[in-house]
Amino acid sequence: MLISEDTTVIQAMEKLDKTAKKIVLVEREGKLRGTVTDGDIRRWILKKGDLNDSVTKVMKTNPITLHESQNDQAQIIMKKKSIEAIPLVDKYNLIKSVIFKNDVVKDEEKKKMNTSVVIMAGGKGTRLYPYTKILPKPLIPIGDIPIIERIINNFTECGCNDFFLTVNHKKGMIKSYFNELNHDYSIQYIEEDKPLGTGGSLSLLCGTISETFFVSNCDVLIYADYTDILDFHNEQKNKMTVVASLRKTVIPYGVIELGDNGAMKNSVEKPIYSHLINTGMYIIEPGLLEIIPKDTFYDLPNLAEKCIEIGEKVGVYPVGQKSWLDMGQIEEMENMLNQLGVM
Repeated sequence: MLISEDTTVIQAMEKLDKTAKKIVLVEREGKLRGTVTDGDIRRWILKKGDLNDSVTKVMKTNPITLHESQNDQAQIIMKKKSIEAIPLVDKYNLIKSVIFKNDVVKDEEKKKMNTSVVIMAGGKGTRLYPYTKILPKPLIPIGDIPIIERIINNFTECGCNDFFLTVNHKKGMIKSYFNELNHDYSIQYIEEDKPLGTGGSLSLLCGTISETFFVSNCDVLIYADYTDILDFHNEQKNKMTVVASLRKTVIPYGVIELGDNGAMKNSVEKPIYSHLINTGMYIIEPGLLEIIPKDTFYDLPNLAEKCIEIGEKVGVYPVGQKSWLDMGQIEEMENMLNQLGVM
């Protein structure tokens, strides 16, 4: 969890992904210089900060710490300050340890969120052929658990218990699976008569959902703090929030920048570019259901564009590259299996 002051922001983000602890400590010769959380990096990304800048641009230089002899006060302070961890230091500010919120506190907080979840489970999954010739995409197993059940489990861990599944292709198999499954959450099926797209199927929920709700594609797994995503959506007063993943693209060649008259201005060897990619998870306000065209094929990116067009706020919540697993194509599905260790 330790990084130096010459670490870049994107390297710190990779470290956060690897440790999955939401915080890294910036040190010099063992002394605490600052802390960096996933929230610090998220705010830097949203400010369009350069990810290749030094982590000193984003770190908290005066974080909350405790002397190593005061560790018994950590849980009280973390709950009061709504923080995830407190570094323990000695009288010379040398890092001795880190205390995290205990599991009991985390579970209590998670149970406070009871938000409805819509999962888009009606597509044919043509990119996963021939698997989807036999099974509907939501029931393709990742290990011994279908992808849609893994998605639902992630939400139930945060306290969500009300699920709406939009179904069409091989819908009978999906219903049969959940009818035979012993589960303690509620499922309602929204049946399409024809493919309506990820946005068009939501129009069938108009008048059914009256509060803020999550939407997820049925081929993605997002490992993030869903409570924090919902808090971000509410604090920003967004009408719609898109969960996006930071992805790096390496150009394996020297890239030439041209100046005037075809003269070479600059050359960068194997540059790395960073982009925010739509993961297929959203938070949506129910009022937006009314602006979705009825009985028309319509995707959720179209809804985001419409919101912007009419002056409604669409927010973006960035997550790390390893926080998003996608199985939309066979190669991506194999990558998901590898990362989850279920090959």
